[in-house]
Amino acid sequence: MPSNLPAEPDTLTPDQTLDSAVEHKLRLFDRRRTTPSAVRTFVTEALTQWGQTERLDDIRLCASELATNALLHGAPADGQVLVRVELHAALLRIEVHDSDNGTPTKREQPTTADDGRGLLLVSAVADHWGVSERQGPGKCVWAAFHHSVVPTC
Repeated sequence: MPSNLPAEPDTLTPDQTLDSAVEHKLRLFDRRRTTPSAVRTFVTEALTQWGQTERLDDIRLCASELATNALLHGAPADGQVLVRVELHAALLRIEVHDSDNGTPTKREQPTTADDGRGLLLVSAVADHWGVSERQGPGKCVWAAFHHSVVPTC
């Protein structure tokens, strides 16, 4: 059943509306049960280092959901996922890359379901989200968040 919920993937892509990243960090994570927690820690450390903790809880939630989806549906048993955090002038972007070519979709789940709400959460919390192609196999699923621009002295 197709989703009739708002906030389907939008068209915000790096070549359309993002300036060059001011800062970025990336890390490969093995496919393990502990990976979503490790991704949250990685994102927290990057944002704290950059002084961008204003929406930390929202960003950590989305990073965790995107990583969980990649691990469950995109990475083979012995595979890895790549997580990239980019700080732009007015936007922060989280990317999760995996090796599966399938496109993730938001699904409406029965209220009794134990899972299947990851992209629903991402679309509700992030300012933008989407799926991008990448070189080689796989895809990049991303979420973007506007942040306050703090003038430097």
